[in-house]
Amino acid sequence: MSLEAEQHPAEEGLRTTERPGDAGVSRIRREAIRAYDIRGQVGRDIDRPGAYALGLSYASAARRAGLERVGVGRDGRLSSPSLEQALVWGLIDGGLKVERIGLGPTPMLGYAARELALDGAIMVTASHNPPGENGFKILLGDQRVHGERLHALVEGPCLRDPCGSARRVSILDAYVADLARAAAEMAPLKVAWDCGNGATGPVVERLARRLPGEHHLINTHVDGRFPAHHPDPAVAANLSQLAEAVMAQGCDLGVAFDGDGDRIGVVDAQGRILWADQLILLLARDLLLRRPGAAVVADVKCSKVLFDGVAAAGGRAVISPSGYVHVREAIQAEGALLGGELSGHIFFADGWGGVDDAVYAAVQTFLAVSRLSGGLAAFRESLPPSFATPELRIPCPEARKAEVVAEVARTLADEGAVFDPRLGLRVESADGWWLLRASGTEPKLTCRCEALHPDGLDRLRGELRRRLAACGLEIDV
Repeated sequence: MSLEAEQHPAEEGLRTTERPGDAGVSRIRREAIRAYDIRGQVGRDIDRPGAYALGLSYASAARRAGLERVGVGRDGRLSSPSLEQALVWGLIDGGLKVERIGLGPTPMLGYAARELALDGAIMVTASHNPPGENGFKILLGDQRVHGERLHALVEGPCLRDPCGSARRVSILDAYVADLARAAAEMAPLKVAWDCGNGATGPVVERLARRLPGEHHLINTHVDGRFPAHHPDPAVAANLSQLAEAVMAQGCDLGVAFDGDGDRIGVVDAQGRILWADQLILLLARDLLLRRPGAAVVADVKCSKVLFDGVAAAGGRAVISPSGYVHVREAIQAEGALLGGELSGHIFFADGWGGVDDAVYAAVQTFLAVSRLSGGLAAFRESLPPSFATPELRIPCPEARKAEVVAEVARTLADEGAVFDPRLGLRVESADGWWLLRASGTEPKLTCRCEALHPDGLDRLRGELRRRLAACGLEIDV
């Protein structure tokens, strides 16, 4: 690990000599404070003064808890260097010692927090949101700050202290070296990688050179405009370029990442998508061969095929509410070794700090495929048939989305339907199940349906449409 003093070239021209807080404290808009992190439109919801104020309020909370060293990283969005600088100024003026790791994926900041024994971390990122948005993911101590704690932190006191400082720390080479060590038993596979012009590009370029096999890289240049395609691997259209590369190069599989590198997408040798719940089952089967009886957590959006498959492989399947924070908390509560959600967050509690690192998930996928007879295609064909929608994200005003879910829940309760409100509305029927929940990161509703046959899926979709129409949402799902 090396310490650096120079300015990152991408930050040139984006700094000012005036601290954003010099004219007074201006907060991030409440509308940008989501369930698990902060995300909003730059210039409207989030700006430099708001980032500076966040640094001050975070520093105040940290010092009250006896914490003093915090890491800061940023993704490749055009606004990230400027917001990161304002945030760091706030942290310094609040009295903290700041370790700046610069551009990289969110999991690399988590790696830095572990390796440098930091007291917390803040990542400047809006993950897979549109290019004009940005935000912050916040770790205080060893806990993700979310829910009411997040509101309280953002709106808390902004106290100054003269003892702050900052320095640059280069963690990239150490991070890549440890990823390469984790892949030591990988077979010489042919792999296509799609970084989607997100923050994983520099990591993947270095890592691929150290792995056995043949590697074809696309969209590794970091560009916050995301010119190739939107960096969200949970959407099928965003994996089409990867699928084309896999088939054109004759690869065994392909992997893709979201904008800040904590979610993964996978396609097989035929260019077919391996959805995240199918990937979790692949990883669970591989894990359970070595750790029989281990618990595996998956979120409520995942297929029944996954939960049944974990049990059939000798594991203990645990269902959790959606949201990467909730999945991580369930993993800790259950002592699980593996967990994930349909959006592509995958957690490995054994050996990688329990963080949702998509590049590490790719490495673990390569290892599982290396030990798998017949490759991913054979694995897919081993799964029982089911018919499901992808994760459907329906636009809904932020202030309205919780009301819609509550309205549908009241109707279901009046009809005597059985569901667990802690998990969102996952409603079972003879045909299968359907789900409705409010997104924790976007002004959208999240839906999914799964049935044992196509006619059943049509009926489930029809029921979901009727439920939403009764709430004034005329949407085709």
